[in-house]
Amino acid sequence: MRIRSKVIFLLGMLIAGLPVGAHHSFPATYHVDEQITVEGRLIAFLYRNPHAFVHLNVTDDSGETSRWAIEWAGAAALVGQSVARDTLKPGDHVIISGNPGRNPADNRLRMLKIERPADGWEWGGEFE
Repeated sequence: MRIRSKVIFLLGMLIAGLPVGAHHSFPATYHVDEQITVEGRLIAFLYRNPHAFVHLNVTDDSGETSRWAIEWAGAAALVGQSVARDTLKPGDHVIISGNPGRNPADNRLRMLKIERPADGWEWGGEFE
């Protein structure tokens, strides 16, 4: 009985130590088969996990300004791609391409590419 308890305990510890692969579905939030581009001034760069966010003020052709929330990879992934907390600053003019949100009124985008024309910096790719 004592050995059985130890075996059960050890198996439980092994299972508890396995990485969890749960993640939300991007196709549930974004049109992953579509791509749009927005351009504007950076309001905020939220460098965090599980996903970083970039917030922009985007002015359309009629002069109306709207705030966009662009979802990016998490800080843990970005640091390995030479993106740091201070890479983007409020006021930066950026051009971002990505998958639009399913609800257009939300002004959301899943980032696929970002460019900062002032110095030629850019990042591109997909993330999970």
